[in-house]
Amino acid sequence: MPLPEGAGSRVVRGAESVGRSAVAALDAVGFGASLLSQSGVWLLFGRRRGQAVRAQPVFAEMMEIGIRALPIVTMLSLTIGMMLAIQGIDSLRPFGAEYQVTIGVTLSVTREFAPLITGILVAGRSGSALAARLGSMTIQSEIDALRVMGVNPVRYLVVPSLLAMLIMLPCLVIWSDLVALGGAGLYVTSELGMSLGAYADQSLKYLDVEDLLHGLSKSALFAALITVIAVVDGSRVRGGAEGVGRATTSSVVHAISAIVLTDMLFVYAATR
Repeated sequence: MPLPEGAGSRVVRGAESVGRSAVAALDAVGFGASLLSQSGVWLLFGRRRGQAVRAQPVFAEMMEIGIRALPIVTMLSLTIGMMLAIQGIDSLRPFGAEYQVTIGVTLSVTREFAPLITGILVAGRSGSALAARLGSMTIQSEIDALRVMGVNPVRYLVVPSLLAMLIMLPCLVIWSDLVALGGAGLYVTSELGMSLGAYADQSLKYLDVEDLLHGLSKSALFAALITVIAVVDGSRVRGGAEGVGRATTSSVVHAISAIVLTDMLFVYAATR
C-alpha cells in the first residue's frame, strides 16, 4: 500500500531529527568525559605545566556552593526528616510497630533522601549559576580570549568548580543527615513519648558506616554530574541572552534527570 503524499518526507525528517538528537547526546557525553579527564590532568600535573590550580578560586566556589546553600538545605532537610517521621508512624501504627519508625527514618535519610534532595538542590542553585556564567562568557567570547592569553579554560574555569563541588556536596549531605534525623527526632519524641537520648541510641544502633558511605559515594558522583552537565550546556550557548536562558534551563533539567537516573542505577548495583 503506497504511503500518502508527504508521509515519506515526514518519516525522513523524523528519522533525521532523531539521528541528530542522538549524535548531539553522544557528542555531549564525549565532551563531558573529556572535561573530566582534562580536569584530572590539571589537578595532578598543573604545577608542572606552569598553570597550577589556585586555592583562592576553589575557596570562593566552596563558599558559593556550600556555605551559602546552608539555609535552604537546613530548611528542606528539617522538613523532610519530620515528614518521614510523620508518614512512618502513621503507616506503622495499624501494626503496632510505630516504635520501629526510627529504623526506616535513619536508613532512608542517610542512604537516599539526604544525598538525593541535596544533589537536586545544588543542581538547581549552583549548577544553573555555573551554566549561566559560562554561557555569558561564551557569547561574549571571553573563553576565546582566555585561550589567546595562554590560559587553559578547563584549568581556569572548570577545575575550581569541580573540586569545590566534590568537597562541599558530601559536606552538605552530612549536614542534611544530621538536620533531617534531628527533625525526625523532634516529632518522634513528641508523638511517641520517647526521650531524645533513646531516639539517638536507637538511631545509632541501626546506623552503620556502610550506610553513610553509601550516601556520600552517591553525593560525590552527583557532584561530578552537576558540574560537567553545567559546563557542557553553558559552553554550547547560541543565540545571545535568550540562549543563556535556554542553556540554564537545560542544565537544571539534565542535571536533575541524570541525578535521579544515576541514583536508581547506583541503588540497583549496590543492593545486588
